[in-house]
Amino acid sequence: MGRVQLLNDAPLAPLTTFRLGGPATRLVTATTDDEVIAAVREAEVSGTPLLVIGGGSNLVIGDKGFEGTALRIATTGFTLDGTRLEVAAGEVWTDVVARTVEAGLAGVECLAGIPGSAGATPIQNVGAYGQDVSATISEVVAYDRRAEETVTLTNAECAFSYRNSLFKEHPERYVVLRVRFVLEDAGGMSAPIAYPETARALGVEAGDRVPLATARETVLSLRAGKGMVLDPEDHDTWSAGSFFTNPILTAEQYADFLARAADRLGPDVTPPAYPAGEGRTKTSAAWLIDKAGFTKGYGSGPARISTKHTLALTNRGEATTEDLLALAREVVAGVRDAFGITLVNEPVTVGVEL
Repeated sequence: MGRVQLLNDAPLAPLTTFRLGGPATRLVTATTDDEVIAAVREAEVSGTPLLVIGGGSNLVIGDKGFEGTALRIATTGFTLDGTRLEVAAGEVWTDVVARTVEAGLAGVECLAGIPGSAGATPIQNVGAYGQDVSATISEVVAYDRRAEETVTLTNAECAFSYRNSLFKEHPERYVVLRVRFVLEDAGGMSAPIAYPETARALGVEAGDRVPLATARETVLSLRAGKGMVLDPEDHDTWSAGSFFTNPILTAEQYADFLARAADRLGPDVTPPAYPAGEGRTKTSAAWLIDKAGFTKGYGSGPARISTKHTLALTNRGEATTEDLLALAREVVAGVRDAFGITLVNEPVTVGVEL
């Protein structure tokens, strides 16, 4: 395995933002693409289960841990060529955003403060405050475990959709190595501001541009106010960010939801609704959770809803994964009973199910 770092019976909780989960049989830390591929191939040949870990910000690991090899991708690389950017999967995403802003390039500035690695962003099609990485990703270089070769996938081949991609649909097949972006040189200005909350905070209209640094700093402030920027001293940030995705409803489901909402909250209440493609409507998971009775700070145990944001489930310092899952199941059941909608968890679960 060359220069890679190997640890047996290795704790995984410190590698996740939840700080939860048992140990792995073996932990491999790879710092080059070749080391990543070698570790994957070794696991394939030996028939050893493989868990790939980036920044650990979208991961819920069971208390029993992982029986197999955990591969931590710690590769580095940031290359700019005009407006074209290539980053290694192991690069810290918040640093990538900061460096693009410093370079005067627009397209990911509203994705500031999102924890995790650059290689995870295409898997989840990471998005926030009106931007999604799929809008700027041109190609993803990945190791195809089935074909046993490195492949380059175009944006279209990545099959991006809301918080989804080819990589998420086939988690056992691809290991992301590098991500390529095409950004915009707008003379130091941001991409058009698309998210109403961001526009209000900036004091501009939707579609306006602002200085890149201002856009980034404003988003960081908004996220921090919701406990969505990592802070070791703040247990509201011991989370995976948004624990549930915003539901996308068919016309029939949406009509049923409106009727239930009116029955529960009164006919004058208008739930959040956003177009989500032909015949579909997206609503707010945070709104559903709050109106189902799970307000900020809900819970009395070591796992509770964030005091800053209803969409974040948090470890207050002494929680177990089972504590977290018990809270998540309570929220899912409560929202289903109240509104007939079943929330779907956003983090990947390992060795456990919601």
